[in-house]
Amino acid sequence: TAAAYQQVVTKYALRAIDFDLEEPEYENTAAIANELGAAKTLQANNPGLFVSVTMPGTAAGTGWFGTQLLDQARSIGLGPNNFSIMPFDGGFNGASAQVSALEAFHNVLMTHMGWDSQTAYTHEGFSGMNGKSDVSEFFQTSDFQTVYDYAISHHLGRFTFWSVNRDRPCVGTTDNGVCSNVAQNPWDFTRFSTRWANASPSSLPPPTTKPPGPCSAPEWVATSVYTGGNTVSHNKHTWTAKWWTQNEEPGKADVWADNGPC
Repeated sequence: TAAAYQQVVTKYALRAIDFDLEEPEYENTAAIANELGAAKTLQANNPGLFVSVTMPGTAAGTGWFGTQLLDQARSIGLGPNNFSIMPFDGGFNGASAQVSALEAFHNVLMTHMGWDSQTAYTHEGFSGMNGKSDVSEFFQTSDFQTVYDYAISHHLGRFTFWSVNRDRPCVGTTDNGVCSNVAQNPWDFTRFSTRWANASPSSLPPPTTKPPGPCSAPEWVATSVYTGGNTVSHNKHTWTAKWWTQNEEPGKADVWADNGPC
């Protein structure tokens, strides 16, 4: 596993790599041992490479499988630069619940990694979700500000979020993959990351997604036959067929790729 990851590290001259350990491997002892072993090997073979391990977050910091993961890391002598939790999709209600989870995780790190308080803080990280989460929790820019202030004041080691491609307000869509579903300006959440990295927010490029234009493609017709590459308009979106299709409505069938609003 480490050899496969090393090819990526070498090809792109990576300075950081994150092991995002979630279900189902998160609950598989052998899989976790494999991933953490690979992380230790990469860290040893790439001096200066920032290695982080990200896991689900709970009100207790992380769950039983998370503590098992930490115990495994300690048993093999893995001390990554950072352990991050994702305090969302678990009944979280804004920044106060997230800060509480981070503080609980700080105590978990001390207990399971044997670190003192300051070492635990500097090896702890936040990986949030901007806007609407998968289970309809909502995190506003004000929530990010609160967590950011906590991270700065406690000298946490990492501040990141899911995800930059969603860092824009919604225009005619509720697709969580392309927008945040909360009131914001483009790049509002990314600015927290650039501040964290001591970069200038003003240096951010403009959004790469262009505002919707008119629906120029012909309207989808249920009785028509479409083949891969054919483009249609339907419900104010443009769609491209992936393969042969007939009477399969765009937005309700996997054969259609959504090109965005128009």
